[in-house]
Amino acid sequence: AALYRFLSLYLSKPPDAEAIDSVAALKGDTSSSLGRALTALAVAAQSSAALAVDRAYHDLFIGLGRGELVPYGSYYLTGFLQEKPLAKLRQDMSRLGIARNLAVSEPEDHVASELEIMAGLIDGAFGAPLSLHRQQAFFDTHLSSWLPVFFRDLEQVRTSAFYAALGRVGREFIAVETDAFAMV
Repeated sequence: AALYRFLSLYLSKPPDAEAIDSVAALKGDTSSSLGRALTALAVAAQSSAALAVDRAYHDLFIGLGRGELVPYGSYYLTGFLQEKPLAKLRQDMSRLGIARNLAVSEPEDHVASELEIMAGLIDGAFGAPLSLHRQQAFFDTHLSSWLPVFFRDLEQVRTSAFYAALGRVGREFIAVETDAFAMV
């Protein structure tokens, strides 16, 4: 749940200097792909100024008219915004008793929102934690179908070492989760 929330935080808005410093202090390991990705993110954060990361966030996800990446499940799955994947997510949120955060203007299929929902399903932020089978069903339906591609695309950006490294962390993490759920 913590890593889902971590990714959600850094994809929901541009991080401030304190948040970047927190990432710079991370210690990964050398024995796993995810650990190496976390170390690479820490190194990227150490050389990233908050203003540059803020500008990169806007260029990547907002842009003038549209950012370099469109961080919505509907877009990745259909090529359009607010399509059937968003409607299915809203149905599942309702069934699970999860209300939309009215303070957030983005549709619920924004990458940060879906990651935050998954974290809450794991740690019980929306009530009792879901069983592994129900977590897997949500993951398979709403995350595994597009997040590997989104994170690969983010990892390949050339305009921000910070966000490219964050994309690598996301890609490695989703791969670990996919493998873990395959064992359930």
